[in-house]
Amino acid sequence: MLMLKAVTAIALFGMCVAPLSGCADREDFDGLEMSLSTLPLLSDAKTRSISPESFTGEKGMAGMATEGTGANAARELGQGWKVSPSVRISAGETFTLAEIDGPGAIQHIWMTPTGNWRHSILRFYWDGENEASIEVPVGDFFANGWGEFAHVNSLAVCVNPGSGFNCYWTMPFRGSCRVTMENIDERGMTLYYQIDYTLTEIPRDAGYFHAQFRRSNPLPDMEDFTILEGVSGQGQYVGTYMCWGANSPGWWGEGEIKFFMDGDGEFPTICGTGTEDYFCGSYGFSNPRTRDYMEFSTPYAGMPQVLRPNEERNTPPRFGLYRWHIMDPVRFEKDLRVTMQALGWKSEGRYLHLQDDISSVAFWYQAEPHAPFPTLPSREALAIAK
Repeated sequence: MLMLKAVTAIALFGMCVAPLSGCADREDFDGLEMSLSTLPLLSDAKTRSISPESFTGEKGMAGMATEGTGANAARELGQGWKVSPSVRISAGETFTLAEIDGPGAIQHIWMTPTGNWRHSILRFYWDGENEASIEVPVGDFFANGWGEFAHVNSLAVCVNPGSGFNCYWTMPFRGSCRVTMENIDERGMTLYYQIDYTLTEIPRDAGYFHAQFRRSNPLPDMEDFTILEGVSGQGQYVGTYMCWGANSPGWWGEGEIKFFMDGDGEFPTICGTGTEDYFCGSYGFSNPRTRDYMEFSTPYAGMPQVLRPNEERNTPPRFGLYRWHIMDPVRFEKDLRVTMQALGWKSEGRYLHLQDDISSVAFWYQAEPHAPFPTLPSREALAIAK
């Protein structure tokens, strides 16, 4: 029994640093544990799911549609036979994917969006807030920011053939949750999706999930790229996704990541040793045999996407990278700023500051309210040159 309590107390999204240390009571974790060790534990939590076949997630009311995107295909079969498997979102429209009364937590999201992934904007609102806690283009949220499919096989995000986007970040809320998708493209899109959640009590010290997108194209000369700044309050930083477009020939990954926290001034508390080091690779992410870039995807870090340069279209090499701080969350008490340098090499073994096309998504938990987000880039500024 003591072992079960210890395992239970170590929540996946980092609420405790040691068993039974600084956590809420055991009962507060009912329905939120997610490990092989805790699956046998019975719970009073209720499992629910929202999809186009069940827009409200109400008990015993799924699969009742008589109209929907599958109505014609099901015309000989009728109600209950995949009548509403997806939704269509017109150009310029914002569609509400889910509205949930808490307390509870989102535990899994699956979707497969058509259209321009950079022009489909996901937003999440916790407990009736007016400003979203998550505001990210859908491709970048699921570590596919370049608008082309990349297979991702990690604990927090999985992207499976042909474009199966899956998210496993736990997202608790107390009063309510609202999820929307805005289509800012000039063309309509079709979206298949499912949001799986639990209705249960939430630990008193559980933070709210946040995600924020940024882009600089090109990065100004002699400036660091800002992944996140302006965060105030207590929380923990849990992940980074980056799209890196090399605007200069040669290697691009010498820059250091820096975490400025809790009043840090000119110098940070945490400083990495190189971009490829932060994303848990080394020596240019090269295949030891071919010396070419080598894609990889692991539970906590990866470079699942390498788009080689295309001379006909005059496109530079592009890279997609993720680093999940699941086992090593970066905890802060008052404030947080995260930056990444853009460095390559020039002659005589000297560093070269780069002006690359860099975008990022920062993932973190914190107590609400959160500081205002910067304005999302315009449709033109979000676009990816093909």
